[in-house]
Amino acid sequence: MNAVTKGVPNGARPAQEPAQYLTFMLAGEAFAIGILCIKEIIEYAQLTAVPMMPDSVRGVINLRGAVVPVMDPQARFGRPPSPVTKRTCIVIVEVQAGDERQVIGVVVDAVNEVIEIAPADIEPPPAFGARIRTDFIFGMGKVKGRFVILLDVDRVLAMDELGALGEPAAEQEEAAA
Repeated sequence: MNAVTKGVPNGARPAQEPAQYLTFMLAGEAFAIGILCIKEIIEYAQLTAVPMMPDSVRGVINLRGAVVPVMDPQARFGRPPSPVTKRTCIVIVEVQAGDERQVIGVVVDAVNEVIEIAPADIEPPPAFGARIRTDFIFGMGKVKGRFVILLDVDRVLAMDELGALGEPAAEQEEAAA
């Protein structure tokens, strides 16, 4: 079964023609997301920390007057955050959040390139052995003899699930008051 029959991730086309993906690095591994959900790529700048946020939300940035939350996918995957280097970027993406679209920044170690991957070159996510939740993975793209992990950005960046992660701490404080 080809991963394309499972569903179409945000930013990929459902047709049988190749889709374009932005590839980037996280802790030495290659990941990709469909370019149709990407708004822009910006240089990593100082973030404003927000109290009571889950570990995977590093803070917020001011993007032309809009408050944009910035997520660390490494923390979302249960890994330690990568150090910030001169190649660290924030990829600004637009995800589906219920009935509306939400703009979120994603911290990546380095942006590589935009590539085309044909649906025939996308395998379903592994049932086991992946170091991240399989529901975060749309598929495994075969590129130049190697695999690139294709992320389902709507699932990885689901803010309602992140909000649920932050609730127990808030409830504990209310109980202590």
